[in-house]
Order: sequence, then structure tokens, then C-alpha cells
Amino acid sequence: MSDVLTLLQSHRSIRRFRPDPLPDGLLETIVRCGQQAASSSNIQAYRIIHITDTGLRAQLAELAGQQEYVRLAPVFLVFCADLHRAQKVCDRVGPPFVPGMTEHFIIATVDTALCGQNCVVAAESQGLGCCYIGAVRNHPAEISALLALPEQVYPLFGLCIGYPDQEVEVKPRLPLAAVLQENRYSEEHDEERIAEYDAAMQAYYQSRSDHRKDSTWSREIAALAGREARPHMAAFLRERGFLKR
Repeated sequence: MSDVLTLLQSHRSIRRFRPDPLPDGLLETIVRCGQQAASSSNIQAYRIIHITDTGLRAQLAELAGQQEYVRLAPVFLVFCADLHRAQKVCDRVGPPFVPGMTEHFIIATVDTALCGQNCVVAAESQGLGCCYIGAVRNHPAEISALLALPEQVYPLFGLCIGYPDQEVEVKPRLPLAAVLQENRYSEEHDEERIAEYDAAMQAYYQSRSDHRKDSTWSREIAALAGREARPHMAAFLRERGFLKR
């Protein structure tokens, strides 16, 4: 396999980092790689905020589930879905911006996620480790205030970047046949494939170097999907000008 295919299939979330800073210019190169991700109609509906203030970093770590690696990683970025820039363009050249369109919200969210994934691949290609921080959505209003985010912008995820200070096993994924299908959606054989995957995940959980536990993928997903998840997000997004029609 090519080096790129090997890299993509060896992704791991890194949560302990050496204190070494990134070489000059590398972060900017990583973000340029993020910018080259596909973007719907080239709208590039994202903004990336590099958090260098230690006090602000500590506040964000507290709001994002008290995750110490948010505070300690050499680089912490907040990726924001941003339609405010498009709104300002409309104000300048017309026609007027149309707020609250669900399709625009999807475009901004997907654009931001694609940019972030390109950044992760670029960083990992240079020997760096990364960890996405979805917990910035635990307290999105407070984080938006701290970062002075205007209307039509919301914090989608954070990203820790640095040189790994831990060895982490690659987490197994679902069998390919459960994901890749031909011509139509089919649940046939899903139970057998998930049972196979549950066994693989149980072995992984019990043998990994950190946070061992006796669980399966099905148990973890049932615990996640069987409860409300950040119910505040709908009202928050409406307040930011998203998701009305």
C-alpha cells in the first residue's frame, strides 16, 4: 500500500503530548492543507481559532468536560462553522443574505468537518498526533462568548495537536461489509456482522494499554444513543441564526 493508505488506516486519538512546540510554519501548512478540502460551491464556511492564551485555554478545557489535554496540548484549535462571512459578502454585493436555511447549516457543518479531517491527515503525516474535542458543544454559548463568535457562527469541535507521548492501539472498525453496500441499503447479515465486531471490540477494550474495560461496541452505542445528547444544541443553534427552515 502507499504511505497515504497506510497513514489513513492507522489513525489513533492521542491524548498525551510531549511539550515540544511545532516547528515554525508547520501549523500554517497544516491549515493550508485543511483549506484544500472539498467545499460546497467553494463557500469555505469555516473559521479556525488557534488558542494561545493560557487562561483562555484553561477556561475552554473546563467547559469541554475538564479535559486536561485541551489545556496541555502544544496546539489547540477550535473549528467553527461560519456563515457570517457569507452574510457579510451578501451585505456588500447582494442579494440579501437568507438566514436560517437548514441546507446552509449542513453545508457549513460539512465544510468544517472536511477541513478538520484534512488538517488531521496533514498533521499525522508529519509525525504529530491529534484528538478531536466534540465537548466544545457541552457549553457552546459560553464558548461562543469567550471567542467573540458573531451570529451565524458556531463552535463545531476542537482539535488538539502535538507530538505523541503515548503508544495507542488502532481501534477496530465495523466490518467493511456492514458499511459498503451495492445499489441499495440492506440490513441483511447486520446482526452477525455486529456480533463479530462486538467480539473484536471486547478484545480491544480488554487488551488496550489505557482505560481497559469489559464492554462491546453494542453496549457503548446503546448507552450513547439511548439517552438525550446535548439537548441544548437545538435552541443554541436557533439563537445563532441556524436551522429555522
